[in-house]
Amino acid sequence: MAEEVILLDFWPSPFGMRARIALREKGVDFDLREEDLLSNKSPLLLETNPVHEKIPVLIHKGKAVCESLVIVQYIDETWGHECPLLPSDPYERTRARFWADYVDKIFPVGRAAWLSTGETQEAAKEEYIQGLKTLEGELGDKAYFGGERFGYVDVSLIPLYNSFYALEKLANCSVAEECPKLVQWAERCMQRESVAKSLPDPHKVYDFLLVLKKKLQPQ
Repeated sequence: MAEEVILLDFWPSPFGMRARIALREKGVDFDLREEDLLSNKSPLLLETNPVHEKIPVLIHKGKAVCESLVIVQYIDETWGHECPLLPSDPYERTRARFWADYVDKIFPVGRAAWLSTGETQEAAKEEYIQGLKTLEGELGDKAYFGGERFGYVDVSLIPLYNSFYALEKLANCSVAEECPKLVQWAERCMQRESVAKSLPDPHKVYDFLLVLKKKLQPQ
């Protein structure tokens, strides 16, 4: 009998996408349970993540694991040691964790870029693009951030790709023009089944963010 693996998620969440990609990279069957974060969080979510009440939450054998990067590390350590996401070398593992943490600092800047207006938006766009260029510099001419193997930093960053279209529409910002190598890397990642199945249609994400922007902006 297969062990029970449940993922509490919300379809447009880039953090949930990380967990989905990691599970699919490892070939783990899981029960994907969609949460309504906007108006009706489930009792299971409130019980398993009482501190933040956020997704994603991975429930494995009845035990909950929270925070997306922690979840990806847990998945990597629990399943499929023959195809690790994190490097085996301690120094390289540290570097991978550093860059994944760096990616986490970019997410709120990207949110500010599509959500804000005027000078605030322009400043956020500049900071966001600079952050992506820093990542592009780290990528260099490698296929993936870890070299030839798709790994931890790739899983951490690729969900951002899903918002590039929305950013172009809502903030007049073309990532493809500013960071062409990073977009080529993203297109390479999208050829992996684990990524393609885990990232929703960018147009659908744009529609969602457009509605969210109207809700969050003061009238």
